[in-house]
Amino acid sequence: MELAIQAEGLRKRYGDHEALRGVDLAVPAGTVLGVLGPNGAGKTTTVRILATLLEPDAGSARVAGYDVVRERKEVQRAIGLTGQYAAVDEQLTGAENLRMVGMLQRLSRPAAKRRAAELLERFRLTDAAGRTAGTYSGGMRRRLDLAVSLVARPSVLFLDEPTTGLDPASRLDLWAMIREQVASGVTVLLTTQYLEEADQLADRNVVIDSGRVIAEGTSDELKRKVGGERLEVGLADPEQRAAAAAALSRAVGAVPVADDDGRVLRVQLATGLDDIAEAAAALRASGVAVSDFAVRRPSLDDVFLSLTGRSDATAADPAAAPADARTRETERSAA
Repeated sequence: MELAIQAEGLRKRYGDHEALRGVDLAVPAGTVLGVLGPNGAGKTTTVRILATLLEPDAGSARVAGYDVVRERKEVQRAIGLTGQYAAVDEQLTGAENLRMVGMLQRLSRPAAKRRAAELLERFRLTDAAGRTAGTYSGGMRRRLDLAVSLVARPSVLFLDEPTTGLDPASRLDLWAMIREQVASGVTVLLTTQYLEEADQLADRNVVIDSGRVIAEGTSDELKRKVGGERLEVGLADPEQRAAAAAALSRAVGAVPVADDDGRVLRVQLATGLDDIAEAAAALRASGVAVSDFAVRRPSLDDVFLSLTGRSDATAADPAAAPADARTRETERSAA
């Protein structure tokens, strides 16, 4: 199995803040790795090390077969990088942005012009090619930013929270474009705070928290860490919560958990359809009025709650924010 990205024991410290505490990664060529974690977990620091923008304090990494410290130029020629915020020049037109990057990549002027035209068409920006990027919508800027990262036809693409701030339609657009790149053989490392994004795009995921990888696997493998399917029962009358909980407990042999207002009970299922039928019969026999009755599979949100104690990737510990801000400021200075 050919690895496009391999990292072992990556560590990075900023003063008294240890951003990375020994991160290991292995990404087969032509696949997508989702890197998940709350704010300040170390996702962006990892990407910046792999993209040669930072040097690790310890550990090693190879990207596209090259060492990120000793062979920086070779790595840079092999990769594309799209950061959390669009990095295009707003005073230049879309076409000018792409042509400029092409010439910086040592393409001839005609070759840079041809490549710009190809990417403008692929990313549906041809009609806006002559407008300055400052007039683009958020979704158009992100498409242009991704196009810029592809000018040199990279074999490895780093996407650091590429859909942050986009509306749902623009996010779906960008997902489709990322899938196109993977289908053409590009390896993608994607950091995201949208758990659905990892579910949709990633072949495998790693969860990083406090600078360490705390879990890895496919989305389904991670979901299995928090158990199987669960039954959610909405109560028409929250006063019947005790009766409903008793009925469900008898039916499925597990203790239900109520939400904050007592209107929804959740209980883990052990035997699937049999448990569902028993639960429905028990609620009916107890005279419990039900407003909703649904079976839910675990989500990546549930994985976050189980692994990090947070309900999703965006619910970072506020105390971590200042350290994260210091980390980003130091990274900007290093770059």
